Amino acid sequence: MILGWIAGIMAVAAGAGVILARNTVHSALFLIANFIAVAVLFLGLHAEFLALIEVIVYAGAIMVLFLFVVTVLSVDKGPDNALPSPLGGQTAGGFILGIVVFVVLALGVVGAGGALGPAVPAAFGSVAAFGRALFTTYVYPFELTAFILLVAVVGAVSLTRSLKTRGDGN
Repeated sequence: MILGWIAGIMAVAAGAGVILARNTVHSALFLIANFIAVAVLFLGLHAEFLALIEVIVYAGAIMVLFLFVVTVLSVDKGPDNALPSPLGGQTAGGFILGIVVFVVLALGVVGAGGALGPAVPAAFGSVAAFGRALFTTYVYPFELTAFILLVAVVGAVSLTRSLKTRGDGN
């Protein structure tokens, strides 16, 4: 239980680090720390397969892709190697909204009085349960996600080819 609290606090702190980091690479590293904390939470639920998927797919493959995109894109950065803020005057409103959401969630946790919630099924997080849910309940979102990723890859290749044929790319 203590490990769950530590992992939860680490996940929240790393999530805040993702938002507050001025450098995009540091933000991506905080996101990796968040993924690892969520994997620890899955381990606490005895969902070893989901924890493994969290680390391999998200912290491994997707973050490598994010870091690759961050390093490949040549974006004009400010003097402190940070991107200019596109939010303008919305920062204060977002901060206030974040505090309100935090207070509401904290009141919900305190109001629960330590109730653990519904029991986790015995097969939760197993390969069989994951596969059954993925290919029965979530088959259409799964296929839609695959299609969107395919469109993104075709679009990236198309944009890269058009830049090379115009002579803009190196």
